[in-house]
Amino acid sequence: MQIRTLGRTGPAVSALGLGAMGMSGAYGAADRAESIATVHAALDAGVTLIDTGDFYGMGHNELLLAEALRGRNRDDYVLSVKFGMLRGPGPHFGGQDGRPEAVRNFLAYSLTRLGVDHIDIYRPARLDPAVPIEETVGAIKEMVEAGYVRHIGLSEVDAATIRRAHAVHPIADLQIEYSLISRAVEAEVLPTLRDLGIGLTAYGVLGRGLISGHWTPDRAAAPGDARASSPRFSSGNVEHNLALVEALRRVAEAKGCSVAQLVIAWVAAQGEDVVPLVGARTRQRLDEALPAIDLELTADDLAEIEKAVPPGSARGDRYPPAFMSGLGVGN
Repeated sequence: MQIRTLGRTGPAVSALGLGAMGMSGAYGAADRAESIATVHAALDAGVTLIDTGDFYGMGHNELLLAEALRGRNRDDYVLSVKFGMLRGPGPHFGGQDGRPEAVRNFLAYSLTRLGVDHIDIYRPARLDPAVPIEETVGAIKEMVEAGYVRHIGLSEVDAATIRRAHAVHPIADLQIEYSLISRAVEAEVLPTLRDLGIGLTAYGVLGRGLISGHWTPDRAAAPGDARASSPRFSSGNVEHNLALVEALRRVAEAKGCSVAQLVIAWVAAQGEDVVPLVGARTRQRLDEALPAIDLELTADDLAEIEKAVPPGSARGDRYPPAFMSGLGVGN
């Protein structure tokens, strides 16, 4: 497994990370035993970066990871944890809470659920518009100084917020959606990260499965699957977006790889400071994703990929309207 460093101050991690959200109901029911086996397989393959959020399944995801990581050497994996998203019963979200007292509270619960004495990268999931980012990051900085957190990260914020946060404490990485069909980060955010020496961990690299090569126009989202409300999966949009995937499939076939491997490799090829997160829920999907890191894309390959999926060619926002308003950048 290749190793990349998250920015100038962040940890060294595997060049491919595992996103665990899908193991806790985001895309419908997941098999607990298979989820744990997938985490084990990822670790055994050299994947060290594991990403979660305290609100994934209302704590379910952290408890699942605690079980999967039990008995493993704590130095063999890097835990990235998001906090601050408020939940209600059922699918309801209630905004963000970035107050310093909330930071300490969320962290205490995560440490207990995960069964660890520190979090490697701790980050607010979204910007709390009622709390200056300096106060939120300042509170995490105190937890760094106390030894409960190793590094500070951000998620889905704009360039100005990144600069303000970085002035309080060095930021290791920004987690943000980045894929062939979500490239808003390239305009201002990515240049800002590189100017400041901050890494990027990219989630949604497969477009929540839309550009994995496995989704079909007649496929319906399972009960509880958030993709049922995703504009990019809606009727009229999904057919257009899957036509882009078919163009990618031709490039992948010529390259001798799967569509999923091609699009993961494209994200990884955007720079040594970019680490793709793959939300594999099964060992089968993990096994498909792993070879992507060693897939070398030539200049001609990259040009063919860009021709198949030009920037801005996808139809539909990447989130429903209520969630788009909380993002630092668009699609």
